[in-house]
Amino acid sequence: MIRRRFAASAVTLLLAWLTGCAPPGDPPGQPAPSGAAPQVPYAVGVRTFVVDPGSARPLPVTLWYPTQGTRIADGRFPVVLYSHGLASLPELHAGLTARWAAAGFVVAAPAYPHTRRGAATFSRADVRHQPADGWRVIRHLVRLDRRAADPLAGHLDVQRIAAAGHSAGGFTTSGMFTSGRPARLRAGIVIAGGGMAGGFAEPPAPMLFVHGTADPVVPLSVGRAAYRRTTGPSTFLSLLGQGHGEYLIPGRPGFTQVLGATTDFLRWTLYGDQQAARRLPTHAHPPNITTLETRHPS
Repeated sequence: MIRRRFAASAVTLLLAWLTGCAPPGDPPGQPAPSGAAPQVPYAVGVRTFVVDPGSARPLPVTLWYPTQGTRIADGRFPVVLYSHGLASLPELHAGLTARWAAAGFVVAAPAYPHTRRGAATFSRADVRHQPADGWRVIRHLVRLDRRAADPLAGHLDVQRIAAAGHSAGGFTTSGMFTSGRPARLRAGIVIAGGGMAGGFAEPPAPMLFVHGTADPVVPLSVGRAAYRRTTGPSTFLSLLGQGHGEYLIPGRPGFTQVLGATTDFLRWTLYGDQQAARRLPTHAHPPNITTLETRHPS
């Protein structure tokens, strides 16, 4: 029951761009996704480890992954790096991240050293260092995929990575899209967040923004300003009358739309699933819950 408040021309533009072409940022000769997007959900396993445990910034990581029986499922799976907000933890976002894993993604969520809940030294300003932390996690996953003795070896499609995050994690996500970034980072999802200096640089990458229109923590105008700065095709999903993230809780109004839009966005950008791309506008159907619009800078 949602109102569609985007112009037909914008939808036509998005679909014309989506249909029959690879996600932006693919360099010449980049291999296609290693397999079709899964059609049935997987069971989900959870693993934890620490990146750089002996460093000044150790990163505990929670990993959700598709399983068959007691092991990771057959095949290679694209990776999503998920960043939490201030005074939060990866496991508090499992309602969303575990469902992404069930849809065929490996989701890695670091607990940032100075912004996580329970941090010995809490610092809001440390968010500016978190994009680099995110890249450390990605490099660690690349090594795990090559480590023959690791259960994940050969199962991570580390050439197909998206970054996503909520609140401060949304700003962290924006900050990963700097000039000269590795081509393996294909797309981003910014939830109740905004831009960071140097973010959204060329080459263009598809971005999805999710924001409550009554967010008292990160105002809607901040998310909208970041949306207007993007250089690639972008989609903005508004949660009408909602605040800073209640729509991320399973069973709450808007969760179904957020889960559907984010999952289809990941299926399109990481698996090349064109049907998922065409479904994106449908997640703005229930009136009075969400609206969706798109832009494609020329």
